[in-house]
Amino acid sequence: MPARDALERPGAGASATWEGVATAPFGRDLELAVIEGNAIHKLIFPCRRIPGGWVKAETAERILVQPTHWRAWIR
Repeated sequence: MPARDALERPGAGASATWEGVATAPFGRDLELAVIEGNAIHKLIFPCRRIPGGWVKAETAERILVQPTHWRAWIR
């Protein structure tokens, strides 16, 4: 995982570390990313994992992205 991205949120602590999407918890606001090559493409809104996919946390609207990584959403 590229550590350089963790520098974007100083003071975020351990939650700044990207985790593999298979370990994403249900029922929590999460920041999602798709990592392609050396680039991190982050979603700009909080998401929640639900059985069978992902939704926008604030609207429960399904999203059509296949994330590769997650970390806690920090407001």
